[in-house]
Amino acid sequence: MPDSRAADQDHERVATALASCLPALNRALDRRVGQDFDQPKPSDAQIALLRFVSRQEGATVREAADALLMRPNNVSAIVSQLTRQGLLDRRQDSGDKRIAHLYPTARARRELAEVRRLEGKHLAQALQALTDGERDALGSAVGALTSLTRALHPSSTVSE
Repeated sequence: MPDSRAADQDHERVATALASCLPALNRALDRRVGQDFDQPKPSDAQIALLRFVSRQEGATVREAADALLMRPNNVSAIVSQLTRQGLLDRRQDSGDKRIAHLYPTARARRELAEVRRLEGKHLAQALQALTDGERDALGSAVGALTSLTRALHPSSTVSE
């Protein structure tokens, strides 16, 4: 029985550390990317929607909301913002005029590519500051983090 309790405590410790570390990592990376972005960087929610629509061209607002764990009215508001900014095309469904299919514009693809490039650049620079062992541990952890994401959200597409 003691082994079970120790394992539970270890799981709690790891869970707490991940819950603290991952959002902080994301915010730090977002700030770095925002500093280097030529124009106002789209918000995290906008980028998440653009990434999803780039992978799933023609998706509906409902499909995007389900995939991103967001409310459809919030996704709809983001779609309106991105459409006004020229980053998203909204095309009416031929069979049901109430349904719109979403497509990224060429500008959105360029901006997403720039965000990815900047994220890669900043992460690569940060990785250089780590020890070989730390880099190896992070490399080994990527698969586990992907599995953890899928365990929390089975329909998630973690990679781009």
